[in-house]
Amino acid sequence: MSENIEKIKCLIIGSGPAGYTAAIYAARADMKPVMYTGMQMGGQLTTTTEVDNFPGYKDGTDGPAMMEDLKHQAERFGTEVRFGMVTKVDLSDKVGGVHKIIVDESKHIEAQTVIISTGATAKYLGIESEQRLIGGGVSACATCDGFFYKGQDVVVVGAGDTAAEEATYLANICSKVTMLVRKDYMRASKAMQHRVNKTENIEVLYNTEIDEVLGDNVVTGVRAIHNQTKEKHEIPVTGVFIAIGHKPNSDLFKGVLDMDETGYLITKGKTTKTNLPGVFAAGDIQDKEYRQAVTAAGTGCMAALDAERYLGALE
Repeated sequence: MSENIEKIKCLIIGSGPAGYTAAIYAARADMKPVMYTGMQMGGQLTTTTEVDNFPGYKDGTDGPAMMEDLKHQAERFGTEVRFGMVTKVDLSDKVGGVHKIIVDESKHIEAQTVIISTGATAKYLGIESEQRLIGGGVSACATCDGFFYKGQDVVVVGAGDTAAEEATYLANICSKVTMLVRKDYMRASKAMQHRVNKTENIEVLYNTEIDEVLGDNVVTGVRAIHNQTKEKHEIPVTGVFIAIGHKPNSDLFKGVLDMDETGYLITKGKTTKTNLPGVFAAGDIQDKEYRQAVTAAGTGCMAALDAERYLGALE
């Protein structure tokens, strides 16, 4: 078995802005990083058609193209990018210990450092028309995509603080924001509810859900249903923002790494260090506040620097 075990300095689990930035810095530090991309190479940004708020792209870009740029940059410095899924981890709790990783249930790796950048997955409603129009008017990030709906009418689905924040953010950009709330009350904090209620161009429809997102290639509206009376009506909009939460992709690390009640990995202070030595977390897997490409990239840089310093202290 031992001759089949690959030994590496730095393993990066997950791609996206955090993983690729970590790879760039780790490779330049001669850590010879190996990255396993996961099943969605490039992460959540590959579902975003336009990216206008990432520094350096003066004319904007789209998510898949930006991830290709980051991938090529990481590879230029020597990162080995591999398509595959980490399926099991046995992480050491000893300083200088070896972290044992299994990829695709067959390949064995022993790594001195591990950078986790598996991200989070936006929760969607799961209806066919919504899934078909993701990137064509359906979004899970108002901060990312709201600008493209300036002066237009949009719908926000959700009842918590995130939905309220997205609705008030969009209200500054869009002509009208209609919030669809599944129950007869909002779960958002009182302060956020007051902000929503005081915003003139936000309308809240209670006991209301999306029956179907309308449009062939782009969103033209939604058919809403009142879940008590079963009455349906159409709302003409160009954008649908789903704000029902995110699920961090951390199931692999349950019972191994410290995480909060919703599954986000906990890092120490202003570092990317987890509770285990030599294991670092970057991007949306440990950030439920900002969830932006640029902040994910920043923590990817931090993780690589933390890993480099960890290895340096072992010498």
